[in-house]
Amino acid sequence: MRTAVRTAPAALPAVVRTPSLVAAVAGLVVVVVLGVGFAGDTAASAFDAPLLPGPDLLPDPWWYVATVVDFVGEPMGSAIVLVLFVGAALLARRVRTALLVLVGCGLTIAVTSLLKPLTGRTIHGGFLSYPSGHTAFATALALIGAFVLADRLGRAAALTVTAALAVACGALMAWTEVGLGAHYPTDTIGGFGAALAIIPATAYAVDRVADRL
Repeated sequence: MRTAVRTAPAALPAVVRTPSLVAAVAGLVVVVVLGVGFAGDTAASAFDAPLLPGPDLLPDPWWYVATVVDFVGEPMGSAIVLVLFVGAALLARRVRTALLVLVGCGLTIAVTSLLKPLTGRTIHGGFLSYPSGHTAFATALALIGAFVLADRLGRAAALTVTAALAVACGALMAWTEVGLGAHYPTDTIGGFGAALAIIPATAYAVDRVADRL
């Protein structure tokens, strides 16, 4: 097992390592600034208000689409996705990636869950909302998938794919959570920032530990 970990492809490919770690710092800043700024709030900010859906939320058939996407971030859905990601990584002999899925996504879920009561921002009269754990989870998975693809691409293409996947998946889940009335838009930005901060840093840590085995 030790040999398999040491010789496996990097969790954070060198081609995107530095930009990803810089982005991680930016993500951390976003999480902290928004968390402090909206701590204890019980209403939409001036930025959020125009982006919120009407009282009837999303119309059909978009409500059903959003419900399916939302399931990915629910306990059952996230467990299924994690098993699939870990299984695929192990089949591809990417042991470090499998570890990143478990540790990185686990940390993402834990951190966003802990930040909710710490910030105390609520929506709909008492539901803790900041940051969006669903958005963070979707972005985390996108980043991990992008790191796998980056191994096969040149620097420019790798950076483009990484950014595009993270933004696309994060935006899709953000649209879902806002459309279903579960979060303010700024909650989803905080969730995106959390994944951006956690996943590259965790991937770097996994590689450092693996290289020392």
